[in-house]
Amino acid sequence: MTKVLHVEAIVHGRSLVRESATPAGVIALFHGYAQSAEDALDDIEGTPGLERWTIVAIQALHPFYARGGRDAGGDKVVAGWMTRQDRDLAVADTVAYVDRAIDAALGSPSRLDSRSLIFIGFSQGASMAYRAAMLGRHEPAGIVALAGDIPPEVRAAQRRMWPRVLIGVGDGEHWYTDPKLESDVNFLMSAGASAQVARFAGKHEWTQEFRNALGTFLEMVVPSTPVS
Repeated sequence: MTKVLHVEAIVHGRSLVRESATPAGVIALFHGYAQSAEDALDDIEGTPGLERWTIVAIQALHPFYARGGRDAGGDKVVAGWMTRQDRDLAVADTVAYVDRAIDAALGSPSRLDSRSLIFIGFSQGASMAYRAAMLGRHEPAGIVALAGDIPPEVRAAQRRMWPRVLIGVGDGEHWYTDPKLESDVNFLMSAGASAQVARFAGKHEWTQEFRNALGTFLEMVVPSTPVS
């Protein structure tokens, strides 16, 4: 008989922090499958008003080499968030890791103002943004999900009120289909969330049109000019 043992291990993750001189808030940023934290920072570049935000780009805990993408040091290192194997343990481990990554980037939990913390993810990272925002320790002011769906464990959780949500989807999207989008929007509406959908010309990707919509969303959540 073969037994399965789950053994706790200490694993160090990697995140990149781009600080703002005059931060309006903090963005926790999650890359897609077979991407890196550097890729996530490159993808979000060009978003209007981004200079007002400190960005914490968090890299997934499972790195591997992307064949066919050589850099100066050899094959490019990319990462994935999780698989279906031992999913519940992976979700708990990764959410706890994101909590610690945010704390490490900001110096201490006490420095974080939850009214200005936005979780943003692309593709597989969109699902991770939902998890970190709704299952983690830090309360979000907003969630931005580009081309990725709400995972089942988040739908089942009732830990906190939903913040504002922006969903991005390209008109040529092949994975985040209209039925998935409709399911997510219906769920968010039933949960009392303020959700909006940004459709743009593109496929499974970041585009400038979506970055513009993201900039508008960030301005709505934390205005650059305080409302009197």
